[in-house]
Formats: sequence, structure tokens, C-alpha cells
Amino acid sequence: MKNLGIGVGLRTEYYDTIFSEWPKIDWFEIISENYMGEGGKPLIFLEKALSRYPIVQHGVSLAIGSPDPLDYEYLKKLKALTRITKTPWLSDHLCWGRLEGAHYHDLLPLPYTKEVINYVSERAKIVQDYLEIPFALENLSSYVAYTNDEMNEWDFYSEIVEKANINMMLDVNNIYVSSRNHGFDPMDYINNVPLERIIQYHLAGHTDLGTHCLDTHNNYVCDAVWDLYGKIYTLKPASTLLEWDDDFPPFETLLKEAMKAKQYQMALV
Repeated sequence: MKNLGIGVGLRTEYYDTIFSEWPKIDWFEIISENYMGEGGKPLIFLEKALSRYPIVQHGVSLAIGSPDPLDYEYLKKLKALTRITKTPWLSDHLCWGRLEGAHYHDLLPLPYTKEVINYVSERAKIVQDYLEIPFALENLSSYVAYTNDEMNEWDFYSEIVEKANINMMLDVNNIYVSSRNHGFDPMDYINNVPLERIIQYHLAGHTDLGTHCLDTHNNYVCDAVWDLYGKIYTLKPASTLLEWDDDFPPFETLLKEAMKAKQYQMALV
């Protein structure tokens, strides 16, 4: 899969700057759900961005581990959007968020069991086949664990992508946040996932409360996360996105923070 370089999110807060200055960034990531309507301003701005930059789609509503049947109306709209963006791959989260017709609009962790692996991997196969482009699942940041877990998170994640023959969208910050919350070594995670399946990285800031961390995406990437990114990037280079989704800084600040990734790549690869 082609390494697109360094990207940031295409957010409405930055439209004025992006479409007046056309900043030097390699690519943009969009939240698919923000552009799945028929017509209107979101698609107008998307077409403008597409005239200058590659666009990669990232979703937040698939809820692939939920017990509800797959939502084919949603998948139909998602597929139609991929035809517009020409996204080289599409990602969503390894989570659940639907139950008995309700959509909780949250990324809720799954139990790490063989039964769930079989269930999610079959659904992931269907999604990838339906969309007809490479599909990737992103690891979560988590704050609780299930008493019936049968394995650790990295084995669970690895088995799903291998069994489904899909890809990993690896969030390095989420690995760090979860390692702090659950007390594992983040290098154990990195050293035990199928590196060849990683097609994209996420980097983000979080809130460190001492006893635990929250994945807030509203701050600079901490040194520990940069260090983890440098280590895994030496093992598997891939497209990298800096997420900053709240308390937005000026675009110049966002761009400077994103470009730190290139420094790590040049220094360590």
C-alpha cells in the first residue's frame, strides 16, 4: 500500500486557511459520516480539497462488533462516497456501539474472546467485499476490561485482521493510553502485531490525569508516544495522520506538530 506521507484531518475549523493558502501537507483524512449526505456544502468543500490533495476516509459509525445486523443503507452511502474520494483504503474502529436498534455514538471496547474474533472477522470480510477497497480496523483506547477476556488486546486485534484478511490502522496514542490504563508494556503490543498489515498510523494528544489517561485529541503528542511511533515506524513505514479534534490550535501549529513525524522518520529510518 502506497505511503502517502504525513496528513491531518480536514476539519471545518480549518476550511478558510486550507482553501485560501493551500498548505504544504501530503494528504487529508475525512470523517466519512460528515460527507455522506446528498449534495450541500460539505461535498462542495470536499471537491475543492480533492482538486489538490489525496483524501482518505475514516469512519466512526460502523460499530462492527455490535450484535445488530450490518447496516446496508449506511454501507451503500459509504461506498458511494468512496467513488467520489477515490480513497485508497477505508478504516473504522474495532468496537461496538449499537444494540437493539439504538446507536450510542461511542466507541465501546469488545471482550477479547475467540467467539468475538470469529464474529467480527466474518463481518469485516463482508464489509471489505462490499466496499471493494482495502478495509482497516483501528485499535481503541480503553478504560475498562471484561472479566471474561481470554487473551490480551494485541492478540485479539491480530487474530481478527489475519482471519478477516484485512488491514490495521494502528493508533499509536491509543496503545500508549491503554498501556497506562491497564498496566502493560506498549512494546509488547508493538512487537506482537502483524506489521505487514499496517497501512496507516494515527498520532494524537491525550489528557494525563496521573492515575489514568483519556484519549482527548486536544493536545500535543507527548514524548512517549513520539518515541513509540519512531520505534514502530522503523519496523513498518506507513502513511501517518496527526489527529487534533478539540481545542483547535491555529493551522500553522497543527502543521508544525504533524511535521514532527517526518523528523522521526528521517532520523530513525
